Amino acid sequence: MNVGDRMKRLLAILTVILVLTVGFIGLKFGSALTQEGNPVPYLKAIIQYELSGVSFKEVVENQYHIRYVSGSKEQDPYRPVKDFMKNHGWAFKEQIGSGLVFVKDGGRVTVETRQYSESYDLWDVPKEIEGSNNTRE
Repeated sequence: MNVGDRMKRLLAILTVILVLTVGFIGLKFGSALTQEGNPVPYLKAIIQYELSGVSFKEVVENQYHIRYVSGSKEQDPYRPVKDFMKNHGWAFKEQIGSGLVFVKDGGRVTVETRQYSESYDLWDVPKEIEGSNNTRE
């Protein structure tokens, strides 16, 4: 086998691997890939979440909130959110729809949650929460 044939074979193998990877990602996340706009930061955070063993991972930040991703297959899929807020000094009060209400020193905040795919949840923490105790993961 000459060098040209080896290169063609290697290129064919790499192409098959790429197609299988893209197909797997498409099957795993389906329509969730485009529901939040650019899927790259979400996929990156999910990969980091899966490989790191932490209970959540930061996805994106804007001027109002920081968005996190966590697994939704747990018995209590909101446990990472509740633990995060508890670590920042906030006590869980109640759930209203997809919002989790927390209280602290007479203040009240709602962390919005939503399912990203069958396996993952997204949750938005108001920026003022981060200022109280910075424990990002």
